Amino acid sequence: MQKLLAIFSLVLMLCACDMQQQPSQLAQIKAQNKIRIGTLAGASNYYQAPQGVQGFEYELAQEFADYVGVELEMVPFFNLSDMFARLESGDLDVIASGLTYNTIRAQHYRFGPTYRTISQKLVYKQGHVRPREFADLTGNLTVLAKSSHSLALQQLKQLHPNLTWHETEDMDEEELLQAVIDNEIDYTLADSHTLSLFRRYHPNLSIGFSVTRNDPIAWLLRKDGDDSLYALMVPFFGEVKQNNQLYVLEEKYFGHVRQFNYVNTLAYIEAIKETLPKYQPWFEQYAGNIDWRLLAALSYQESMWNPKAKSPTGVRGIMMLTQATAKQVGVTNRLAPEQNIKGGAEYLAQLISWIPERIPQPDRTWFALASYNVGWGHVNDARIITEQEGASPDKWADVKKRLPLLIKKRYYRQTKYGYARGDVAVKYVDNIRRYYDALVWLDENDAIANPSTEEKPVISPELDENTAQPADTQQQTSSEQQKPDNN
Repeated sequence: MQKLLAIFSLVLMLCACDMQQQPSQLAQIKAQNKIRIGTLAGASNYYQAPQGVQGFEYELAQEFADYVGVELEMVPFFNLSDMFARLESGDLDVIASGLTYNTIRAQHYRFGPTYRTISQKLVYKQGHVRPREFADLTGNLTVLAKSSHSLALQQLKQLHPNLTWHETEDMDEEELLQAVIDNEIDYTLADSHTLSLFRRYHPNLSIGFSVTRNDPIAWLLRKDGDDSLYALMVPFFGEVKQNNQLYVLEEKYFGHVRQFNYVNTLAYIEAIKETLPKYQPWFEQYAGNIDWRLLAALSYQESMWNPKAKSPTGVRGIMMLTQATAKQVGVTNRLAPEQNIKGGAEYLAQLISWIPERIPQPDRTWFALASYNVGWGHVNDARIITEQEGASPDKWADVKKRLPLLIKKRYYRQTKYGYARGDVAVKYVDNIRRYYDALVWLDENDAIANPSTEEKPVISPELDENTAQPADTQQQTSSEQQKPDNN
């Protein structure tokens, strides 16, 4: 008996020594020179774009990997169960997937610092009776299994005993939203940021009511008593908030979709189907190095693809060119849509070329679009104000905050170009970004017409821009003079 006790004591001592020698999670990450971060694939987290991997959580995870000093291995998942299982088994170091804090989930996992807040919305299809509370639900409510939505409903059932719902692991959040559009289910829950992105091209999805508000979002770690990685997360999130990196990422992915206009979005989707095919070949032909869909989105913001459009200030045509700009880019008749598109594309390319080369994409494009609206001189004035206030003049997110200051006398009287509606320019760029995102999604999902670039659209007859009467466009000349940067 004493011999057995001695052996048992020795085993315990050896186990204790082994536990003491077990390297920390951070030490293992450093030794492997790799951190494995899991996320749900989707537009707000992680997705493949023509320019490479994109996504808010992906970029934030890359920042954290750089902060730790190791390579990032981002592991995309298509359901929560698999992702949580991989975290528990040690195959993942962190989950970064826009997950909200919940007391039930906190019993099993450790949450990192909060870095954003969202709300959960109950959504239904436009045209159906709007539910304003759970008692109004008359159909099928389906949510993702093991999601924050499921946990929220579990807690709300205490207040609403008759509340019932279905859970699925066969679809992701966007597929559930699509199922509502397709009348396959009546209701689902969606996070506010995911819903904002989805409604760019599906305006018929409507909000019934908010299920939760100001839910804190955080990354998840294993709940194993190892503080080594968590100890780095605290200063990391403090730093990205302090140096504006977090704000820049939020602006990049969500800043342009905070506002939603049902009528405007519905009209745009309809115009893509009905009007865009008339002009798409010319957008494609003259876009050059610019994505033709961006050029088309800019044109819609300017004229709603109306070749006869005219503003009170005299800009005209489908790309709304001033006479001075038209002359500069060789447009002799601003009411001729092919000429106008060609000239607008050339002018936008010129504006992009004026942006300092050190400014990366997509910010170069956002600066150029703002310049198309108020002129590069005014945009540069806003960049100077941005730098004077200690922010980056090379980041659109920072300059976007200061452009509206150009309507205030105490700011614009100290600038080179003076007063400008910088607030309008900000909304202008946001609108174009929304239009562009929607057009890209619809194009990549074969939801728009694809006319052959060999067949020119027939617009007959072309009009004289001064008389609005049919005319030979080759005989038209422009005489109005205006600085290009005031377009």
